[in-house]
Amino acid sequence: LHSEFNHSQDEPVHLLQIWILPEERGLKPSYEQKAFPAEAKRNRLRLVASPTGGDGSVTVHQNVALYAALLDPGQTVTHELAPGRHAWIQVTSGALEVNGTRVVAGDGAAVEGETLLKITGQDASGSSEFLLFDLA
Repeated sequence: LHSEFNHSQDEPVHLLQIWILPEERGLKPSYEQKAFPAEAKRNRLRLVASPTGGDGSVTVHQNVALYAALLDPGQTVTHELAPGRHAWIQVTSGALEVNGTRVVAGDGAAVEGETLLKITGQDASGSSEFLLFDLA
């Protein structure tokens, strides 16, 4: 069991809590925490979690690659999905166009049957931030 809450009596909190079930039961519990500066994910997909912990990502015991990005208005990133894989895109701030569909802060987009994702920043007032889950 686990829960998150705001310990401050004065400061508001805005968080996104993500649960990914492990690939098998009975794994030894572990914890990792890493900071990824804005410049590491500005106008590019930055791998932040993966099964192997590759490229400086945290390790997750599941067949998922999790990317974070911060897109300036008009900037585009692409991501190829291998056959049989699908994606979830969670927009945390701003607005995006994903393969021709507009999504805004708070939206989640399930993607199936696509081989290429084209994601463009659409917030004229600033950068848009999102997470991309490449899922089995």
